[in-house]
Amino acid sequence: MADPAVRSEPSASRLERARGVLRGWEDRAASPAGWGGRATATVPEAEGKVLPVAAPLAGLLPAGGLRRGTTVAVAGGPGAGSLAVALVAEASAAGHWVGVVGRPELGLVAAAEAGVRLERLALVPEPGADLLAVTTALVDGLDVVVADAARSGVVIRAADRQRLAARARQRGTVLLSLGSWPGADVELRCAEPRWEGVGCTGAGRLRARSMQVHLHGRGVAPGGRSARLLLPAPGGGVGAERRVVERRARVRVAG
Repeated sequence: MADPAVRSEPSASRLERARGVLRGWEDRAASPAGWGGRATATVPEAEGKVLPVAAPLAGLLPAGGLRRGTTVAVAGGPGAGSLAVALVAEASAAGHWVGVVGRPELGLVAAAEAGVRLERLALVPEPGADLLAVTTALVDGLDVVVADAARSGVVIRAADRQRLAARARQRGTVLLSLGSWPGADVELRCAEPRWEGVGCTGAGRLRARSMQVHLHGRGVAPGGRSARLLLPAPGGGVGAERRVVERRARVRVAG
């Protein structure tokens, strides 16, 4: 197995580029032409075309992971934040750099429990009206960028979305939007959340949250795909609901 430090070296150099861009992001935000220009470098081929995800999500995504250069939308609502963290956790654990923009309520302890390596996480919690400029700067340098425009109260114009998506394609960066992103390659939506662990008497400890995750987009049938997942699973991260169902069945037999 390759040394993680060696494997992640190209990403580290990309991070340095992102840091340089962020140091001057106020100037870039003041001039749309400053961030809208054509990128001059692309992702090294050696870094791979698909970033890994946890096994329960790999079976759901059309490429079995996060395909570099694509835009992924996670529709808002209960469970959206947990799903976004679950999507990027495995890539972070593999040594790739992840940026999160406009998400001040992100819990670092929960992120770490989900498998995110905090030393590979770059946070810009409050970008304000400059969310677009900051996101573009991070797209230039990181492997995955999560942006929450709705939380920041920013309306991104269609032309800006297209330019940012094109830049992500050229850089080989996965752009993950929390909330609607018209034209996204893949859209995921959580539905029917149900907490596990509280008994019929209303007492007990919450152990896991089960929810239906629906996926639509390129590379899947028009009807889309869906799976019942645990977000979070017992102990954190993402899991398959059937494990909890089997555990319940054994308890009933023993009783």
